[in-house]
Amino acid sequence: MNFIEALKLKSKLLFIFIIITIGLVVIGIMGAINLNSMKKNLDSLYFGSLVPVIELSSILQTYHGNLANTIYKANNSEISQSEVEAQIKNAVSRIEKEWKSYEVHFKRDEELQYIEYTATEIKATNQYFTNILKSVEDGYDIKDLSISNFEKKISHIHKIVNKLITYEVKVAKYERKNFLKVYDSILLEVGSILIMVIFGVMIISYYVFKSIQNDQTALEITTKKLKRANKKLENVSYTDSLTGLYNRRYFNLIYDRELKRAKRTHSYITFMMIDIDYFKQYNDTYGHIEGDFALKSVAKVLKDALKRPGDFVFRLGGEEFGILLTETGESNSAIIARNICDFVRAREIKHENSKVNEFVTISIGVACCIADEALKEEILITRADEMLYKAKESGRDRYNITTNVSDATPLVINNISA
Repeated sequence: MNFIEALKLKSKLLFIFIIITIGLVVIGIMGAINLNSMKKNLDSLYFGSLVPVIELSSILQTYHGNLANTIYKANNSEISQSEVEAQIKNAVSRIEKEWKSYEVHFKRDEELQYIEYTATEIKATNQYFTNILKSVEDGYDIKDLSISNFEKKISHIHKIVNKLITYEVKVAKYERKNFLKVYDSILLEVGSILIMVIFGVMIISYYVFKSIQNDQTALEITTKKLKRANKKLENVSYTDSLTGLYNRRYFNLIYDRELKRAKRTHSYITFMMIDIDYFKQYNDTYGHIEGDFALKSVAKVLKDALKRPGDFVFRLGGEEFGILLTETGESNSAIIARNICDFVRAREIKHENSKVNEFVTISIGVACCIADEALKEEILITRADEMLYKAKESGRDRYNITTNVSDATPLVINNISA
């Protein structure tokens, strides 16, 4: 990492630090705004829409407004008997509903006794009006109702409920006072935490900037080691562990690449499919350790026979090998195949159960052609495999070669015994 790259990295880190700092400041401002909004909402809750106070006020309003007005109007014959009945029934029902709603709110132990007392008085007052309602239904003239007694009832319940309202307001003020203390405390804590976080980010950034230069050399060394390790790992993944030849995975990669290259340049491409003759019998006779030795011996012959950079040797699996040649015509491909057969036989690896020779031999199928765009990827391999089969049918220890890689025309096979 050179100086310019290090400078770029420092600039990026500085930019990140600035963005984080701005973000924290924005978060702090948003937090303060939200806390202030929360305070206003609680103020509105306590003093604008305090639910218990509203419910109790609604009860008083019903007593003073609906019921009292109904009685006064009925006493002055301003409304009919049926209207009196309906209005008293609706008012009593509304009062009971509002009181039940009030009772379900959270209550402190010290207020339960007074609430029970208030509930008793409201029930008694409602019963008073219910009795009036029954009397009216029975034909009682409401003009005969004692107004002074009625007003005493209303005044009495007003004092009781109003005392409860005053208590609820005091509780609201007390709760708001406590909330403001908590609010100020939270605001102070948030501000302190924000300052500490910003300070911490500044310290961390300082040490990060300071350590960048020290880590540059170590990073370069680590990168080089990683590249070497990756190269070794890649080689291992493409190499057969027993023979040291390229494996099937690498064959798939190279075959596709070289075929495309041959198509572009319209040049020769040759594929050989190789199989050790009667290898199963060899393993059964000499054991797998000797079988591995035979595989390695054949692999060495193949590697020694092919020296050009464009020649590739693969172990495709078991006792099966493959050779891929580029820019090699039919005659040269045939010479190479014949030489390989001779070289393997010349190794004189004893094989007493072979039906071909006393030594280990191989059979080879060769497909050779000039590549063009019409050449299918699989046909070259298929033709080489067919040639291998023909070589085995013809007695093994030999190669068969063809230049016909067309799907439409019959094969033209050269059966050549080594």
